[in-house]
Amino acid sequence: MSTTRQPSPGDLGPEPGTDQVSVPDGTDRTLTLDSASGVVPLARDFTRQALYDWGWLPASTPDTRAAAEDVLLVVSELVTNACLHADGPERLRVSTAAKVLRLEVTDRGEGQPAPRTPHQAGRPGGHGMFIVQRLCLDWGVQRLPDTQGKTVWAELAAPA
Repeated sequence: MSTTRQPSPGDLGPEPGTDQVSVPDGTDRTLTLDSASGVVPLARDFTRQALYDWGWLPASTPDTRAAAEDVLLVVSELVTNACLHADGPERLRVSTAAKVLRLEVTDRGEGQPAPRTPHQAGRPGGHGMFIVQRLCLDWGVQRLPDTQGKTVWAELAAPA
């Protein structure tokens, strides 16, 4: 896990109070989740639509289908983690560039997500960040400047 990478411009998403969905160049989308109900399916549907728009879906090959399913699973895990451990997510950002898809979930939580160690496959619960770690190229946490909260980000390889 990398937690020291400096944020790129726009990594923290839009300013609070801006439009719910932002698509400046077609490769960057932000969904405001603060106070929304059913945030996990909402986040999955939002991400699925981005994958359709970017040509990952409908999947033309098994590899593309698997890559899209991995993205949707990671979105579910990150948003669920924010719901369970950080009073819910504020926003989801999905972006793609240079054969990498980046997911960012911003919340007000102070905790530090980490895979449960040792990982016990047969034990219920506690698998979210282990799944993220296994499916992603990299992931980490960026603290929000001058406010309570953080952005948990994950990067996955785009299908070939």
